[in-house]
Amino acid sequence: MGGDCLADIALLRAESGVYGRVASDPTVSRTIDALAADASAALKAINTARATARAAVWALAGEHAPDHAADAAAPLTIDIDATLITAHSEKEQAAPTFKRGFGHHPLCAFVDHGPEGGGEPLAVLLRAGNAGSNTAADHITVARAALAQLPGHRPGGRPGRKILIRTDGAGATHAFVAWCHGQRLSYSIGFGLPDNTPQLLKQVPAEAWTPAYDAHDQVRDGAWVAELTGLLDLTGWPPVMRVIARKERPHPAAQLRITDADGLRVTAFATDSTRGQLPDLELRHRRRARAEDRIRCAKDTGLTNLPLHDFAQNQISCAIVALACELTAWMQMLALTDTDARRWEPNGCGPGCSPSRPPSLAADAAGCCTSPSTTRGRPSSATPSSGYAP
Repeated sequence: MGGDCLADIALLRAESGVYGRVASDPTVSRTIDALAADASAALKAINTARATARAAVWALAGEHAPDHAADAAAPLTIDIDATLITAHSEKEQAAPTFKRGFGHHPLCAFVDHGPEGGGEPLAVLLRAGNAGSNTAADHITVARAALAQLPGHRPGGRPGRKILIRTDGAGATHAFVAWCHGQRLSYSIGFGLPDNTPQLLKQVPAEAWTPAYDAHDQVRDGAWVAELTGLLDLTGWPPVMRVIARKERPHPAAQLRITDADGLRVTAFATDSTRGQLPDLELRHRRRARAEDRIRCAKDTGLTNLPLHDFAQNQISCAIVALACELTAWMQMLALTDTDARRWEPNGCGPGCSPSRPPSLAADAAGCCTSPSTTRGRPSSATPSSGYAP
């Protein structure tokens, strides 16, 4: 875990007492080449095995499984988010990114374990660096792949409201929201407001604004939420969609946008949830920021760099990273229940890493350091910071 290239498997080979016999570098390279020769078939087989293992693990976890007692009021949450992977050499489908870098732009889906735990990857769609952030077809592809990983999934079936799809504003496309609606999924998606938002907000009575909650479910000073559904032209969107806005005092040095009003930062999200108070729904959406924790863990587990040249080879590499992340999450779910260690994040130790304290045996067996006292081996936040993630 945490290797930047295939040769970093030498870290496991150096601990034969823990890992036993480890493949040589040429064997690893030949194996990746063999799998990449028919990547679609290999990935299908890997994903089938992952889904089977996930069903077994969640069944063993019982009440600690993410889908335990999931219903429309407390749905299983799937976060969809993209990230950038920098390429330091010419690799297949590496391209300039929207942040003026160069590399790839994968789209990922994670299941959220809630405040008691971290999360685990369900799908990783490797894309070219110039892939769009709000490409509806890619969001639908990733969402379908994520749903296929859930225990009890039936191809062609509609999952229902007990599953929540949560994304940032990149998912706010007519096609993707319509697809979620057609699948009868619950959704909570960042929503862009029109340029005349300051004028619209003047039509909202002062008493309609309800104090927002902070990360600890307490009233947050300087932040309010209100529903704007009746004030917006939502033609073309699903009829049950609601738009909920949040206004708050901006952080120091923050730059306001044209849609902000009265010196307050205004953001919004769309949802089809009819249950729950506005502050609860808004806090649920803001916890989408936990997806950033999952991406950070994936990068500490090997997603920081794509080690090979061919696109198909790097697709296999992404699948390996997903497997490694799942093994860590499943170990925490089954063996570290009701302890702070369930939320610890991998250290991403590579050759020459020197953690500030010895890792636990379980963590060492997983090939990582999960010490909360190290800089990168940090506890995962159960809730995000006060920053908003639309």
